[in-house]
Amino acid sequence: VFVSFSFFVSSVSELASMSSSSSSSANGSPSRMLIVGKGGWIAGMLGELLTEREIEWKYLETRMENRESVEKELDEFRPTHVFNCAGVTGRPNIDWCEDHKVETLRGNILGPFNLFDVCATRGIHVTHFGTGCIYSYDDEHAIGSGKGFTEEDEPNFKGSFYSFSKALTEPLFACYPNVLILRLRMPISYDLNPRSLVTKLLSYDKVVNIPNSMSVLPSLLPVALEMTLREY
Repeated sequence: VFVSFSFFVSSVSELASMSSSSSSSANGSPSRMLIVGKGGWIAGMLGELLTEREIEWKYLETRMENRESVEKELDEFRPTHVFNCAGVTGRPNIDWCEDHKVETLRGNILGPFNLFDVCATRGIHVTHFGTGCIYSYDDEHAIGSGKGFTEEDEPNFKGSFYSFSKALTEPLFACYPNVLILRLRMPISYDLNPRSLVTKLLSYDKVVNIPNSMSVLPSLLPVALEMTLREY
């Protein structure tokens, strides 16, 4: 299942209609959640949300590509759901991935495949935070046309190794019936976190005036949690 969160929530009422006070999984049993991406911005915000909702959770302590270690943690903690917030985006920006292709492949392809597979064999639902940086304006989706991309559209942007690695694997990730893919685009938070788009824009000397899509994390994450509990 794909969801592009850049276009997903169009109003506060839409968000409210999906919110729930329940912390039980789809079958009614108490939820226990594992977060992949310890130390990351989105993983930290998600952990705070789960604590607020009084849902039992912990971080994965090993790297996704270490299959036996991941299996050991899954069998010990026995989560009902897994959130994958990990991935290689490069520092200070995605240009890093151009010169570190092997590291990018491990983090964006091998690691997630391994995680999805070991969870599938155990019947564990996985919510994967992917990227919307796999599309570009074209003749069919021209600037100013008002026509956006949908979850079913084939990725058409492979101008960076980062985007290439993401566009290449998403259709394959979707083969796993236990995986929900949420595409984030230029995430924004209410604070001045250095990873937030607002903070980044404040540091730029010049900003290109091209319509784009953003994901507002304080609104997005509660919806992502509800979709996970319902096991979309």
